[in-house]
Amino acid sequence: MPNSTSPSARSGREGDVLAVVSQSGPTVCFFDAATDRHLDTLRVTAEPHELCFDPTRRELWCTTAYGSGYYHANSGRRTELTVIDADTRRIIEVIDLAPEHGPHGLALDTARNRLYVSVEASADRPGGVVVIDTGTRRPLGRIDTDAPGPHWFAISPDGRTGYATNKEAPFVSVVDLGRGVLTAKIEVPGSEGLAVSPDGARVYVAGPYAAPGPHRAEPGLRVIDAATASVVDVLPTEDVILPVHLTATGLLLAGEVRTAADPDSPLGRQLPGRLTVFDAATHRLAGSVEVGLFPLTITSSPDGQLAYVSCVVSSTVEVVDLPSLRVVARLTVPKLAEPGAHGLAYLPRA
Repeated sequence: MPNSTSPSARSGREGDVLAVVSQSGPTVCFFDAATDRHLDTLRVTAEPHELCFDPTRRELWCTTAYGSGYYHANSGRRTELTVIDADTRRIIEVIDLAPEHGPHGLALDTARNRLYVSVEASADRPGGVVVIDTGTRRPLGRIDTDAPGPHWFAISPDGRTGYATNKEAPFVSVVDLGRGVLTAKIEVPGSEGLAVSPDGARVYVAGPYAAPGPHRAEPGLRVIDAATASVVDVLPTEDVILPVHLTATGLLLAGEVRTAADPDSPLGRQLPGRLTVFDAATHRLAGSVEVGLFPLTITSSPDGQLAYVSCVVSSTVEVVDLPSLRVVARLTVPKLAEPGAHGLAYLPRA
């Protein structure tokens, strides 16, 4: 499975594992982070989307958003969360969130044993965030975000504030996690991925919404000041961004999707994507590197040296050496059809 151009081992990563979702697999694949060797494949409920690793319990959480397809073109919303033992790579439990549906974004607060899961609107309620007790694995409640499609979700390092990006709604929802209420709407012209700075002072949000057709606004990363709940800067990119990730070394990573018109495809004709890198402290562009087709999720190694970019149309994971901005490996993730590789989680050894 791996088509690796990296060295046979990466010092210090022995025992670490990269977990990768294949939406149409429907599977979670596990790769050795030191050698890129395929270790295992676990079949899960269709159609898996995102992953979140709980290091305190060594559990991997996986959302199942749709029966098949994408946010704007799917066969119907699903309602499940799958809990996986990260070490045995076996399913522990499948949790049904019904009547909530379309679970997608995941954010973990290990200090409070809370997992936050974004869910889409239904006829009788707006989109929101379901709160899960990670000890009992049971829902504790939900927080409304006043938008139809909260898709990505992140929390502040102190666990007090949550941010939901909304594809169609022209704002980012800010919620007080302690009180369980919506507290602000930050004007952004439709939004995708996001990341929160380690001090909680800044939130970096991709916009606009990556809908087919012309962009409603110039693409780039909106820099939000958390204290004032306002956009204070925009880091421009050439193409629309979906995933956003902040590394341990302070690099801000953005996955740009590049397309050409194609009347036969709702996603357009895919061109090679781009991983664009900014310095989070100075907002300066550090560089970019070409990756696979339609980058959809980004994570990084704990030391911030390697980035992993899952590309859903090519169904690959590009392993990027960040100091040199060079692709050092490409992992191929099996798929039955489109879509392919999506959610990622880096699992340090126990």
